[in-house]
Amino acid sequence: MKFIKIIHFNISLGNYSNYVSEIINRAKLNISSYVCIANVHMFIEAYRDSSFLNVIENADIVTPDGMPLVIALRFLKGVVQDRVAGMDLLPDILKIAVKENVKVFFYGGTDLMLNKTKQYLSDEYPNLNIGGFYSPPFRELSNDEKNDVIQMINSTGSGIVFVVLGCPKQEKWMHSMKGKINSCMIGIGGALPVLVGMHKRAPNWMQRWSLEWFYRLLQEPRRLFIRYLSTNSIFVYIVIREYLKLKINKYWQKIF
Repeated sequence: MKFIKIIHFNISLGNYSNYVSEIINRAKLNISSYVCIANVHMFIEAYRDSSFLNVIENADIVTPDGMPLVIALRFLKGVVQDRVAGMDLLPDILKIAVKENVKVFFYGGTDLMLNKTKQYLSDEYPNLNIGGFYSPPFRELSNDEKNDVIQMINSTGSGIVFVVLGCPKQEKWMHSMKGKINSCMIGIGGALPVLVGMHKRAPNWMQRWSLEWFYRLLQEPRRLFIRYLSTNSIFVYIVIREYLKLKINKYWQKIF
């Protein structure tokens, strides 16, 4: 898929079905690759941390999960792009995985979340080919443990590994495993607890008006207030600054 850069940040371009098809094709061929489902938080993390920016730049697919990124593409680049949200992508990929018999693996999340996931998948996707579930300890794994994880996942023959570690940890983990785990890895973060009913998704009208972040804030105010206050305000500032820069450059080009 083609990329376009918003200031410093790569975004893959295409319609929604292109993303799904590309992921499934990689899964069928067991291509070691990873997908970042990008929102404002990820954008700002990459803006602040050059090493994390390198993680994003080495991703095979970067979907515009948040509406602010879709709006920024149109505002700065004149590009009309579908939103490709993790909360939509996850169930759609699961449906196709059942149809195409693509084996999936779930890495990350708490034991409670994975137990709920097992029950949910058993009820909603009884024919899904599941390679396994693994909840890693909340600490840095030793090299031996990392090698054990690689061997464990590869031994299942899973085409897709859903990674549930949260941003930026899951993206860094996928980057470190590219070329080692023979699967298409997808950082689904908060999409899994929504899918299995641990959290609720914003109503459609809030999604259309780019207010899904506000709905999440209402559900988890203590965890998300400071993060949203800093990332959202910085994002707006960066986009407006870039817009003004583009306007000024065009003005000077007309003069000279």
